[in-house]
Amino acid sequence: MFRYCTILFFMLVGALGLSQEMEKDSIQDYYVRFEGDSILHSSIALDEVYLFGKLEFADRKEKLRYYILRRKTLKVYPYAKLAAERLAEMNDSLTKIKKRRHRKKYTKTVQKYVEGEFSSELKKLTRTEGQILIKLIYRQTGNTAFNLVKELRNGWRAFWYNTTAKAFKISIKEEFHPERIHEDYLIEDILQRAFAADKLQRQKSVLDYDYAQLSNKWKKESKQKD
Repeated sequence: MFRYCTILFFMLVGALGLSQEMEKDSIQDYYVRFEGDSILHSSIALDEVYLFGKLEFADRKEKLRYYILRRKTLKVYPYAKLAAERLAEMNDSLTKIKKRRHRKKYTKTVQKYVEGEFSSELKKLTRTEGQILIKLIYRQTGNTAFNLVKELRNGWRAFWYNTTAKAFKISIKEEFHPERIHEDYLIEDILQRAFAADKLQRQKSVLDYDYAQLSNKWKKESKQKD
């Protein structure tokens, strides 16, 4: 069972030994000064922390499916993360380029660079790994691979990319919906566990969903089936 874990402020202060007591209208306030920082803080911003329950599977087949999906997801996630970073860098640079021909030239340069960065490794992916990567690109950018190609190249090129992908049963128009597709939820679960274990570097999804709520939803649906 998954739930949020709230870490009490005074426990953190006591553990770190960073607190400083001050008098104010006969009420004791506690402040924290971080090393190298002259400003006193009355609170510390903490990231959300998830408590993960033990993985449970209906049978051996379901267990095997999850672990195969995990291996493939961990393999392709870094590519999706890199794609999102390159896209953000490119969009940021394009806002500073005014002339259309210069923007077009810059886009082509980035596109060739990204292709060179990706192509050799992506050719080694299996069909299912490629499809997971397409989903994760949507998770990280909020856009399908088809639309990204269309923006960076043109509609005709995107059409042929999609047609070629279809020959291998891969759709580059695929989206990521963990709230309604169980496999997508499993991918999200794999990512969150990997982030917590420092197996992957976290990159926040641009999509609007809550992992804890998703976990409760899918667990409830699983119990109803049983």
